[in-house]
Amino acid sequence: MNKTTSIFIVVTALLLGSGELVHGNSIRFSKHDLSSSGGQAIKASGLDQVCVFCHTPHNARADIPYLWSRSAQTSTYIPYTSTTMMAPAGHVGSNGQPTGASKLCLSCHDGTIALGAVLFSESSPIPFSGATTLGGRSTSLGTDLSDDHPVSFDYQSSITGGNTELVTASTIAFTSISPVKLDSTGQLQCTACHDPHDDAFGKFLVKSNQGSALCITCHTKSGWAASIHATSTRTYSGTGVNPLPSASTTVAYNACGNCHRPHTAGRHQRLLKQVNEEDNCLACHSGQVAIQSNIANELTKVYRHPVASYLGVHDAHEDFTASVTKHVECEDCHNPHQVKNTTAAAPLVSGRNIGVQGITAAGAKTTNAANLYEICFKCHADAPNNVITTPEITRKFPQVNTRLEFLPGNPSSHRVEINGSSGAAVPSLLAPYTNTSILYCTDCHGSDNPTAGAHGPHGSVNKHLLVANYDTSDWANESAATYALCYKCHNRNVILTVVAGPVFKHKNHITSPGAHTSCATCHDSHSSSGYNRLINFNTNVVTPNSGVISYTPSPPRCTLVCHSHTHNNSG
Repeated sequence: MNKTTSIFIVVTALLLGSGELVHGNSIRFSKHDLSSSGGQAIKASGLDQVCVFCHTPHNARADIPYLWSRSAQTSTYIPYTSTTMMAPAGHVGSNGQPTGASKLCLSCHDGTIALGAVLFSESSPIPFSGATTLGGRSTSLGTDLSDDHPVSFDYQSSITGGNTELVTASTIAFTSISPVKLDSTGQLQCTACHDPHDDAFGKFLVKSNQGSALCITCHTKSGWAASIHATSTRTYSGTGVNPLPSASTTVAYNACGNCHRPHTAGRHQRLLKQVNEEDNCLACHSGQVAIQSNIANELTKVYRHPVASYLGVHDAHEDFTASVTKHVECEDCHNPHQVKNTTAAAPLVSGRNIGVQGITAAGAKTTNAANLYEICFKCHADAPNNVITTPEITRKFPQVNTRLEFLPGNPSSHRVEINGSSGAAVPSLLAPYTNTSILYCTDCHGSDNPTAGAHGPHGSVNKHLLVANYDTSDWANESAATYALCYKCHNRNVILTVVAGPVFKHKNHITSPGAHTSCATCHDSHSSSGYNRLINFNTNVVTPNSGVISYTPSPPRCTLVCHSHTHNNSG
């Protein structure tokens, strides 16, 4: 005898005569108690019985077990699908339609059949006061199930298809002791999460979902247990709309529920609560919960990663080594299931960016980027729809592929991959930087106000998402503000001091009357594939001298024309 039949007999004995229940966590007085004395807003008129709304001891349907008494529904459903589900929906031949226990649940919860439409009772159909169906209510799923957790699919087929983040089927098999169970055919049904006869944990869940205990019974997301979204004790800050179910709960208490909704999800694939991908992050990261990480403010700045400009383009299954439609979303740089607050040293990723796809220095896909630059290379390197074809500054050695700009074999670059030493001293560097320092891309690209705002390249008031101002226009008047980005690492006093000997006289070029040459006129801030010291002339300003533009490093000498001044192998 199965569980449902056993409960039916016990409940029938207790309820059919007296309408009273004296013990246990059961259907009595729960929302599934539709009897006239059940205390619910939707209830039968003058019928004080409980089990009859689903079951009958006589003349039950022959095609369905459980002594089922409800009328057969004729609805055609839209099943849940996603690029990461890895399993066909429904039984073979069911065309993705609900089967088994899920179909029984939907006989009420799709909102199309009257609650009193039973096959056998003292009064059939059973009269109801108020609404006769669940249509239009929060408990009505409708016939579009694409925004609900998938049901009626073979669980093992998802694992076989490539989903490595599920527990083994034997762990939750029909015969297991787990409260979460597959049905006897190995399918996952509504009854895996819900017990229609027991509301002890609320919403008829088979176990408490505090800390997403129910979710992680099946889902084993890599890195989840140590992630900030699984462990944070942050609560609602009192600012803006509370994204948590109540002000007293924490991020860790809600866990998966902070971003996902198992039924009637806003964004159907992956069951996200909000339609716009970024809104699922900004619900907390706009000061409401993560008060030290107000990303929303950064995204209002003129220069930003424009996550709000794209909808439904990003896909968790996308491959940046193939042709991917240009876009950027929070998930392109952050993995919400693994993110944490641990730090790292360049070039390694910190906890904030762990578990994200990347493109290596060699141009190969990596599922988990080990270095921060690999995440940047997804969009700013080989991706055909993202590469800038017309650079802002034309160079003697042009390059628009950032990955190639930072190749270790280049004569010079701001090193983001390997040790930067080339044996050449850089006397202007401020501590702690040395000529062997490795940098993050985010040392230059990020918030213009990281002490008060969120770190990282979310938004900036400076062009190119720079952390400080950098005027690349020629004839700019030199000041601490004009080249603030350069002076973060390079000592301005050293740059403006003219010293004796065969060294380059920066002061003469950037401050002298008739000069005012921008740093960007001679230096390419990323790299130079031709010369050391980032020398890569702006050819809109620097023109050939008798057909030649050249630079000799030691002693520094140039052959070119700049500001109408002809340099002929002169320093």
